[in-house]
Amino acid sequence: MNILFLTLYKIRDLKQEDLYSELMNTFRAHGHKVFIASPVEKKENIKPFHRTGSNYELLGAPIGNYFNTGSIEKGLTLLSLENSYLNAIKRFWGNVQFDLLLYSTPPITFNHIIRHFKRLGVSTYLMLKDIFPQNAVDIGMMSKDGVKGLIYSYFRSQEEELYTLSDTIGCMSEANVQYLLRHNMTVDANKVEICPNAVTIRDRNPVDKTAVRQKYGIPEDKVVFVYGGNLGLPQGPDFIVQCLEANEKLNDTYILIVGSGSEYERFNTWFKTHKPKNSKLINYLPHEEYMSLVASSDVGLIFLDHRFTIPNFPSRLLSYMEMRMPVLAATDPNTDVGKVAQDNGFGYWCESNDVHRFTELMEKLASSDRATMGEKAHQYLADNYTSEHVYEIIMKHIG
Repeated sequence: MNILFLTLYKIRDLKQEDLYSELMNTFRAHGHKVFIASPVEKKENIKPFHRTGSNYELLGAPIGNYFNTGSIEKGLTLLSLENSYLNAIKRFWGNVQFDLLLYSTPPITFNHIIRHFKRLGVSTYLMLKDIFPQNAVDIGMMSKDGVKGLIYSYFRSQEEELYTLSDTIGCMSEANVQYLLRHNMTVDANKVEICPNAVTIRDRNPVDKTAVRQKYGIPEDKVVFVYGGNLGLPQGPDFIVQCLEANEKLNDTYILIVGSGSEYERFNTWFKTHKPKNSKLINYLPHEEYMSLVASSDVGLIFLDHRFTIPNFPSRLLSYMEMRMPVLAATDPNTDVGKVAQDNGFGYWCESNDVHRFTELMEKLASSDRATMGEKAHQYLADNYTSEHVYEIIMKHIG
């Protein structure tokens, strides 16, 4: 069976540890051939590529700049990228007969490609990871009024068509399913299901926590709360800074922020100005180093802006669970990521506008049985969030 996967995630080889590379490797392990189209941004200054390997082919389609750029440039890239993808696909894979077209949001602008393959009888499956444009409206990056309202209306129509064209829509959680059906009355509920974020669990070498903490200048005698991932507006930077300030008054807890993104310089400026004793900022790290740092921490942090009306379900949760760590989620009240952690005994949740409650939960976790909570996290991951599990969900619709 031939699987065509479209993504905005940059896949350069299938040795990467990420949601999509690991899912594609699971398809390969079951004897399917995967064809992966991912982007090459203009600013990367590398040539588009076509690479082949055992049961896979990788295609780097040339697009404009999308990541860590202005909203206007990002919007223009969204408008043009599907033609770039389709032209590249036709050039290199024009004679391939595909059985499944698999694609994830973002973006929502693959409709022309989806129509093309549906005419050829190919099954289509949307992995809904991002509900755009409403997420942009929630955090003030887009408006439903005025000139910006015209832009919203265009992307909203693209979103609605995407749902119509997709034979099956896989949502990250139950809250995502309910949101999608509640706000898109024309979507057939029978074609919507839960298809969560997932990883391939690995046997990793033990980490010398003392050595890693010494390497990065992290106290050995404090409970370390780590946030790793994107540092952008969706994470609610104002609230994170308030949490950092409040944590300076505590004695036993330490916050570690690891990542990059549009708000990184804002955090960097705050750290340089305030020189906090109970927190540290580290820029982007290679995956293995990042995972070692996570494994040397005690609690995983999830932050989401309180204004979100859409139920985000951040994939960074999985790395914490894989490392047998409890979780503290500070989010909007609409996502169920905190509820999942709390209901299953591996974490706590508070709203991301309540700094006092956040610090209370930090202190509670500092004195909790974190080892037992971490084991529950790992077991829940193994039972629900593996690439094999997602493969089975998708394949039940095909042949």
